[in-house]
Amino acid sequence: MNDKPAPSELDMLRFLERVQERDLWRTRRWIEEAERREDEHARGQRERPPEPDWLIEMGLGGRSPVYVHVGGCHMAGKRSRGVERDQALRAVTEGVPACTHCRPDTELGVLE
Repeated sequence: MNDKPAPSELDMLRFLERVQERDLWRTRRWIEEAERREDEHARGQRERPPEPDWLIEMGLGGRSPVYVHVGGCHMAGKRSRGVERDQALRAVTEGVPACTHCRPDTELGVLE
């Protein structure tokens, strides 16, 4: 038989208080972590280098250019790199195809 008396109402309320304090502590840690992530994201956005005005997309292996893009073109692939205007102009005039979506040849003033 169990000779131990049942916990009193006060004992149960103190237990509940300890549980709630632990839960509150954990929730506050989650809030701190979320605030830290938001701060890091905002700092990353502020410190992001400016987008290049012109891109040259390289082929597989990175040996030869396959397209010229206006900076920020949604069609530019992962193998694109930022270049100066004169490099983009030279590439287009030397036969590197201009992206048909962002039309860098038009932006550069190259008439076909």
